[in-house]
Amino acid sequence: MRKIVTAALAAVIATSSMGVASAAEAQSRRDQRETRQERREDRQDRREDRREYRQDRREDRQEYRQQQRAYQRWQQAQRRYNAPRYVAPHGYTVRSWGYGDRLPYAYRTQNYVISDYHRYGLRQPPHGYHYVRSGNDVVLAAVAGGLISAVIAGLFN
Repeated sequence: MRKIVTAALAAVIATSSMGVASAAEAQSRRDQRETRQERREDRQDRREDRREYRQDRREDRQEYRQQQRAYQRWQQAQRRYNAPRYVAPHGYTVRSWGYGDRLPYAYRTQNYVISDYHRYGLRQPPHGYHYVRSGNDVVLAAVAGGLISAVIAGLFN
């Protein structure tokens, strides 16, 4: 009888310890899942923060480029210079040119091209471009096609 009681007692202790162990294991697995979920959420939050930061930087760069382009494409002259009287090419009248317009060939002759740009406080034009006088304004136009890339308004009296 002692053997039966001892065996039953051992069986009860073994099952109770397994139940405790399995409950502990279940708790630790639950903790691990929660920890993994928290880490995943943290990574997602950081990823969203990086995306927002990149988007803000991108918008800042776009605004800066737009401001730079607006300044470079159309500028008001800071200083005015005296120059000989302007006479428009035959068949043309004085008009305001804008970025993206095309200068007619008549404007691209030596009578209207400004070759001494330093005298008027202008920087050297990029390769393939030249400054052309149109009324009191100066435009930076492509030599080949006459495409206007910048306008400096009111440079001449």
